[in-house]
Order: sequence, then structure tokens, then C-alpha cells
Amino acid sequence: MNAPIEALQKIVTRGHVWPRMAAKYGVQNPVPPWKTSLDGLCDALDAATCDAAVPTFKERRDEEDALSATLYADLPYPENQLMALAHSLLARGVITEPELEERLARVRARLQSGTNPSG
Repeated sequence: MNAPIEALQKIVTRGHVWPRMAAKYGVQNPVPPWKTSLDGLCDALDAATCDAAVPTFKERRDEEDALSATLYADLPYPENQLMALAHSLLARGVITEPELEERLARVRARLQSGTNPSG
């Protein structure tokens, strides 16, 4: 579970953490705009009972603590929480690396085009 995952290591090496990005774009809010989505996803996963591959609340939190203290220790909170969750889901096969990379490419393309992600 604690082995590095290539797709996530690429993200970590970019250094696009919220404090740096907020400063670059003059954003004053110390909480990243995606934090509420992360919280909602964690809540949904905690309530999920449909798939054995989805970690329980305790498994997710234990994995988050372990990964945040090791592989993602150099990232600030909540980036380390996000990366730990992604790592757990990838390691369990809930999402594959190609699926993650494809979704990230779509989001990046929307951001670079200035298209509203909600419509």
C-alpha cells in the first residue's frame, strides 16, 4: 500500500500546492476551492456499502495517516489528504492510473481553456 504510484508522483513533483498557487494568483482564502469536494467524496466513501474495494472509514483514515506521514509528508494539508485518498483508491483498484490521468487531462484542458467546469 505504501509503494509509490507513478501517476501520483508526477503530480507531487509539479509542486502545484494550494499555498503556492493561491499566492501566484492573489487568492486570499487559505482553503483550496476543491476542499469541500474532497470532504464530500470522503463522506460518500465512508457511507458506501456497494463495493468491497472501497475502504471503510477506519481503513481510509489509517491509510491517510500512514501515507501522509511517509510518501506525502512533504505536501501541506489538505494536499496530502487528497493524495493519500487517491493513492488508496488506486491501490485498491477503485480507479486505474490511466483513468486518473485521463480525468486530470480533461480538467487541465478545461482550466486552460477557461471553460466553466460545471457547464
